[in-house]
Amino acid sequence: MASKKNPNGAGSIWQRKDGRYEARVYVPQPDGTRKRKTVYGNTWEECDTKRQELVSRDRQGIPTPTRSVKLSEWLPYWLDVHVKPQRKQTTYAKYEMHVRLYLVPFLGSRRLENLTTANVRRMLADVTAKSSAATAKESHRVLRTALTAACRDELITRNVVQLVPAPQVTARELNPWTLDETLTFLEAARTDPLYPAFVLAVVLGLRRGEILGLRWSDVDFERRTLTVRVTLHRGDAGLYLDTTKNRRTRVIPIPLMCVAPLRWQRLRQAVQRVAGAQGWFDGDHVFTSRTGRPIEPRNLYRSFTRVAASAGLPRVRLHDTRHGCASLLFAAGVAPRTVMEILGHSQIAVTMNVYTHVSDDNRREAMSHMDRLLKRRR
Repeated sequence: MASKKNPNGAGSIWQRKDGRYEARVYVPQPDGTRKRKTVYGNTWEECDTKRQELVSRDRQGIPTPTRSVKLSEWLPYWLDVHVKPQRKQTTYAKYEMHVRLYLVPFLGSRRLENLTTANVRRMLADVTAKSSAATAKESHRVLRTALTAACRDELITRNVVQLVPAPQVTARELNPWTLDETLTFLEAARTDPLYPAFVLAVVLGLRRGEILGLRWSDVDFERRTLTVRVTLHRGDAGLYLDTTKNRRTRVIPIPLMCVAPLRWQRLRQAVQRVAGAQGWFDGDHVFTSRTGRPIEPRNLYRSFTRVAASAGLPRVRLHDTRHGCASLLFAAGVAPRTVMEILGHSQIAVTMNVYTHVSDDNRREAMSHMDRLLKRRR
């Protein structure tokens, strides 16, 4: 049968000397290049069906490797094509770190379709030995996500990582400050320039990035509300603003004890603006350096730990103030749904299981009810 003419870029079909038919089509590769892929068929129609499948994948931008793809090729491609355009920059940075430090060094030479459960288990053991079980668990999640994308792109037929359980990690014991310790910290921080930021962390449970990304346009003193819109992060290229963790904006009523520190911060910043004159960077941020630029996230944490140490308080993370805030709100009888909205969680299970802690006093009070209920009648 004579060969038939196809449109440009759709490949061509011809009959071989052995009687079979052959087609060649240029298709995209996982590394972004284009190479020629060859398919065969016993009849022209069979060969044309295979050719059309290649052309269809090409038009959809789906890679069709001309040879077996190594993980060292697929993982960087997955980061650039699948993760970078769709996920938050912080997520991309975390995934890229696991790919660069663990997945490529331990599994990069393996080909996608030849990866076995034994290879994955060995990788998890190596990462645990090199770093920790928690890091290995995160690498497991990153690799599983990457191979799920490979399955969707029809590069492999199954995701072997799903057959290997992630390492068991002992949850870190959380011991947020008690009410007395929280009051001690606020008293010790009163003279610190970042005192208003500490108040927002303790009273409203704001995340570090949310505090530093706050702008004066988000603070309404008349209605006493604060709108959390963005977060501030440090990346390889410098400081940058991103959406909140759950990509949602939330409005929080401001307690009276937060109003005075915020007004003081605005007055203090106005003095700095005049002193800085032409060198002042007007970004409308609530918390700034002497030149008006946003505060470095690590500097806020350093000030927090310094004040806590000076007050003789147990060492906790700045993020642990969110746990303390949730616990205090629950102790005050605030409804779980309201606490969830204040803290900006997407699921109430996170609020209930992670961010609430029962103190000894709460436990004693609860068990005292048993004395009352089960007390023998006299």
